[in-house]
Amino acid sequence: MDSFDYVIVGAGSAGSVLASRLSEDPNVTVCVLEAGPRDWHPFIHIPAGFMYTLVDPKVNWLYKSEPSEWTGGRAISAPRGKTLGGSSSINGHIYNRGQRLDFDGWAQRGNRGWGYADVLPYFRRSERRMGEADAAFRGSDGNLPITDLEWRDPLCEAFIEGAVEMGIPRNRDYNGTMQAGVSYVQRIVNNGRRVSAARGFLHPAMKRRNLTVSTNAHATLIVLEGKRAVGVRYLKGGRGGAPVEVRANKEVILSGGTVNSPQLLQLSGIGPAPLLRSLGIDVKHELAGVGENLRDHYAPRFVARVKNAISINERSKGLRLVGEVLKYAATRRGILSLNPTLIYVFWKSDERVDNYDLQLTFTPASYKEGVQSTLDDFPGMTIASWQQRPDSIGYVRARSADPFEHPIIQPNYLGAESDRQVLLAGMKLARRLLGSRPLSKYYDREEFPGSQAQSDEDLMAAAKERGTTTFHLMGTCRMAPDSDPTAVVDDQLRVRGLEGLRVVDASIMPTMPSANLNASVLMIAEKAADMIRGRPALDAVLLKD
Repeated sequence: MDSFDYVIVGAGSAGSVLASRLSEDPNVTVCVLEAGPRDWHPFIHIPAGFMYTLVDPKVNWLYKSEPSEWTGGRAISAPRGKTLGGSSSINGHIYNRGQRLDFDGWAQRGNRGWGYADVLPYFRRSERRMGEADAAFRGSDGNLPITDLEWRDPLCEAFIEGAVEMGIPRNRDYNGTMQAGVSYVQRIVNNGRRVSAARGFLHPAMKRRNLTVSTNAHATLIVLEGKRAVGVRYLKGGRGGAPVEVRANKEVILSGGTVNSPQLLQLSGIGPAPLLRSLGIDVKHELAGVGENLRDHYAPRFVARVKNAISINERSKGLRLVGEVLKYAATRRGILSLNPTLIYVFWKSDERVDNYDLQLTFTPASYKEGVQSTLDDFPGMTIASWQQRPDSIGYVRARSADPFEHPIIQPNYLGAESDRQVLLAGMKLARRLLGSRPLSKYYDREEFPGSQAQSDEDLMAAAKERGTTTFHLMGTCRMAPDSDPTAVVDDQLRVRGLEGLRVVDASIMPTMPSANLNASVLMIAEKAADMIRGRPALDAVLLKD
């Protein structure tokens, strides 16, 4: 039986950062267990390859959420990365931190050291900002290059001009002083290639003799001795593989993500007692909040047919596609270097709102029935909108004691009335943006939901019909003070009531940031690494109000 000081379950964004930072100390040994394969797949490294990795079972868990009322009874795909780099190897490459108030809200809920001034140094530590930046907010020598999208075309330029005419200002850096406005996206792409957390953190660290990375290692159980985690059992090669147990002299760290971390806790007898008993799992440590507090962004999309311009849809077919492949091979430019979203808008659902609660995205492409793996046959453009901080709460629960059976994932999309009201405002703003004067030269007609959909009821019916996840699941191992009955970890990310066990990934987030989650997961792992190593936290940044 092998033993290490630290055993990390999951080599995704958080696991990659932790493996790198912890193994910096030559006096400790670190083991990382990853259920998927190495990140050899070429589509991982080509930005436009996300269209293929979204549906590839070799590198994707291919989870689905449960049907619900506001999805029209549809089960919605919930892709999660299953390879080195995890979801950072299959996501949309976007770098978006969120707003100051998000993290100040974490601290105000009793999570010490998680206010914006406290976490900003950790955001800065992981990034190498390449482009215009304010050094007070942006890092310049981190592991991950953060670049501006270089692509320009008439549709994108007209969209931005239309937003400005509507009173939405251009924003030079939505990860800087202020998020609000319209801009091209920032992304974790360099020289036309994705830089996943595995490429930025894990692979360089794998040269160290004190770091062991085991792929195709499906964790099945956290080994407990009394109230202390002492190791992890896994099957090498997946179902039917050889059973292996690895020991942790200091800590077991779960970085499996919002779905896998709570599932492994539950399979190990850590979680809500009624659920565990119903599955025939012995209750080793009751924690009612494990798997609860799930949230996600839910986005309907407007699709318009394009005229007088070439959209990505046409560029991706026939001889044009051949030309794009040759262009990418020679210059690392063209549509193969693009991510699914090209332009961001952050704005308000109502002028009386004190913060910016809407996020909208634009791309000069469109997808069949809203599925981001198949482009439409006609020239199209798409705008999506969603509430930044949803109130609807769901859960992740093990379906059985079988570690290979996908868990129940129920986000309860739009279950809260407040979410539906903000979403309606976002859909109406999206339609106005598509109808702006500068874009009118290229706007042919609305394909979905169509001009006949005018009432609030019509728009909500469209949201039910084609709304979908934006892949931002979080919150199922919630960080909170002891007084919160749903607390799973404390503000040091230690599992309540147990020793030697932490959770470090998006599942610990108390509330949803106003953002895509990858940047925040990197920050969480950077901060956790200092906690685990017993290092003082980086000095908080003094910011003007």
